[in-house]
Amino acid sequence: MEIAVIDYKGGNVQSVIFALERLGVQATLTADHDVIRRADKVLFPGEGEAASAMRELQAQGLDKLLPTLTQPFLGICLGMQLLGQHSEEGGGTDLLGVLPFDVVRFPASAEYKVPHMGWNTLSQLRSPLFAGLQEEDYVYFVHSYYAPVGQYTIAQGQYPTPFSAAVQHENFYAVQFHTEKSSTVGTRILENFLNL
Repeated sequence: MEIAVIDYKGGNVQSVIFALERLGVQATLTADHDVIRRADKVLFPGEGEAASAMRELQAQGLDKLLPTLTQPFLGICLGMQLLGQHSEEGGGTDLLGVLPFDVVRFPASAEYKVPHMGWNTLSQLRSPLFAGLQEEDYVYFVHSYYAPVGQYTIAQGQYPTPFSAAVQHENFYAVQFHTEKSSTVGTRILENFLNL
């Protein structure tokens, strides 16, 4: 099985590759369009902010390529947010437009700090991506922005408002949390993705 991990100079890419290696899977870190097109599965991890990530995707022509892919695709953290239409981050950034959501910032309060960082539960699981998992399983989040709950939502989180912890549209799956930092739950989600 050929696995492509998108190289757009974003953070956290190496830990996703290590997580795949622990599952016995070799992945190729690449921005090469031909390698990405012929891969059996594509992973799109990310840390950082939307505007600089989109600039790098545009510089490599990946902003045009990624929405056209037809194989199973998994966005992680920023890789999920970039699948939306528009982000409030950085004064406003147009995104890849794969999914019909806008990314908005969590409101800060005395009780709920921004960023939302640490372990939180999942609920409303409805996808083969979560096979073998339970409602209220914990995963690891680090984010200040989120996608609201919509028809594309396949798992929810709460902080303090409900938000999309995972989304899906056709072959595009994405999670707001870090699978590679989410212990056995994250490992199971990666295994489920590889088995789609």
